[in-house]
Amino acid sequence: MRVCIVHDYLTHVGGGERVLEALAEAFPDAPIFTLVHDKETVALDINPRRIRTSFLQRFPGAKRSHRYIPLAMMPFAIEQFDFSNFDVVVSNTHGFAKGIVLGPNTMHISYCLTPIRYAWDGSHRYVREFSSGAIFQKFAPLAISYIRTWDYFASHRVDAYVTLSDYVARRIKKYYNAESTVVYPPVDVNRFSIGSGEKEYYLVVSRLVPYKRVDLAIQSANVLGIPLKIAGVGPEMDRLKELAGDTVEFLGFVPDDDLPNLYRNAKALLFPQEEDFGITPLEAAASGIPTIAYGAGGALETVVANTTGLLFRKQTVASLCEAIVKSQSIAWNAQTIREHSLVFSKERFIGEIRGAVRQAWDQFCMQSKMLA
Repeated sequence: MRVCIVHDYLTHVGGGERVLEALAEAFPDAPIFTLVHDKETVALDINPRRIRTSFLQRFPGAKRSHRYIPLAMMPFAIEQFDFSNFDVVVSNTHGFAKGIVLGPNTMHISYCLTPIRYAWDGSHRYVREFSSGAIFQKFAPLAISYIRTWDYFASHRVDAYVTLSDYVARRIKKYYNAESTVVYPPVDVNRFSIGSGEKEYYLVVSRLVPYKRVDLAIQSANVLGIPLKIAGVGPEMDRLKELAGDTVEFLGFVPDDDLPNLYRNAKALLFPQEEDFGITPLEAAASGIPTIAYGAGGALETVVANTTGLLFRKQTVASLCEAIVKSQSIAWNAQTIREHSLVFSKERFIGEIRGAVRQAWDQFCMQSKMLA
């Protein structure tokens, strides 16, 4: 079985790129196709010789950020890759990689991180938050409509869907009318351990973009007067700093090697956003600390209420403050919290994704023989 992997673009490191690392480990001989690759800033545990890029790699500014690439170019570019030498193509995608074009004897298995957010249920928020310019506000809905149409038809090129949560599986069913198998994404739990010292602060680990709702964490810290450390960078940095009181500290970019110690000494992780899954609550759990999360999306599958954390009902300062105060009265069991995280280990993911790919390939071969 000759396997290759397709990833949307490699211009930053996030949860999707951690999944890519694990996929590369699961299929060590598989080359990796992607639209663009920033070799200088994207540090992954993958041999760069395995990575093959599209013609967009030469597009001005593309290596720094996919936002410099016109949206209409990405569907065209992903369709230009030739996969005729492979039996199975595994796409790891939240965007355009599901749109690859294959011959009848090659199977496409998509590890779908999410249907394109800005094309479906997040389209109105995207137009509202991405730019306030009059030209953008006028023409963005037309571009998004095109992407939505392309994405719907491209979704039917996939032979089998695997996804990271029941929450995303429901969205795949709604927008693509397709069933999917859930394989929870990998968390490198062995990097983290339980701390023995005094817990000193609350913690946010996040990109600083609007939908992450870091503003709720900051305002709650201001109201309660609690120490809050924020690890992450993004376009919201200046606005959030204006909101922050004296007890809030911005750490900027925190290297992976420094994150375990940051978690270990925290009272709890604050997770005020709605995510498709969310890795950070499980990194916190691997460190033996609870997560105080907005009770929606993937958090409902990663946070066990009153055991590994608390779920607050509304995305409001009052609701988050209430949960923080309640958490202070609970005697959290660090070992129980850590044991929960082990269910989501990278080793478990590698075994399950290999099994899902093999099962899908066997079914594909059986159907091909029946049609022959």
